[in-house]
Amino acid sequence: MNIHSFLADDDQQSNQYKYVLNTTKKLQERRKSDRSESIFGDSDLRSCALRLAQQGDYTEAIALLSQLICRHPHNAVDYNNRGLIYFQSGERQKALYDYNTALKLNPYLASAYNNRANYYAACGELAVALADYDQAIDLKPHHVRAWINRGITWRDLGQYEVAIENFEVALLFGQLEGHIWAERGRTYHLWGDWNCAIADYRRALTQLPSFDNDKDITGCRLRLQLENWLDELLSQSAS
Repeated sequence: MNIHSFLADDDQQSNQYKYVLNTTKKLQERRKSDRSESIFGDSDLRSCALRLAQQGDYTEAIALLSQLICRHPHNAVDYNNRGLIYFQSGERQKALYDYNTALKLNPYLASAYNNRANYYAACGELAVALADYDQAIDLKPHHVRAWINRGITWRDLGQYEVAIENFEVALLFGQLEGHIWAERGRTYHLWGDWNCAIADYRRALTQLPSFDNDKDITGCRLRLQLENWLDELLSQSAS
């Protein structure tokens, strides 16, 4: 199992790339000059933290989210986001603590169940992961990431038909088609249906970002993985 296949949730409130990038630069400049970040609003800090995490600057991102938690110690969203960044940086136990705290503060936060499920799946606790994915979907039936992640987990358990069913439901929502086709293709590949696998792999390649796209690191990683899967399948079919 490759943990990078799993789709995590952040609760970022702004998706405007240029705005986030410019604000991040301003915040970094002010930190270098020892000026306080307090002049920035919560949404600015949250957006900057998540952008810094995407750039691989986990220490700075965690520091900003910790400041937000100091401002608002009962905000489940910030614990969930910090847990996600801890997980991405390899500090899994800290991630689990933050996910659990987020869910104590807000037991209806579907994204925290999805993220905690990713933690359990990465640790090989697939049954526990499935329970959290189920909870995320119960709370938010159109939670595409949870449907995809649950499909991946069923595939890891060798339950290919159930996995395919999850991916097909995920496709109904019209989001993340490239990810879904890639994961469904991998499932067909492992199941032995090579024609369906190749068709899905090729569909996915039309949707996933190119390698020089720094806005969707998860998509770029999946594209690289997908090309390896496709090469593997084509070499198998040629032998």
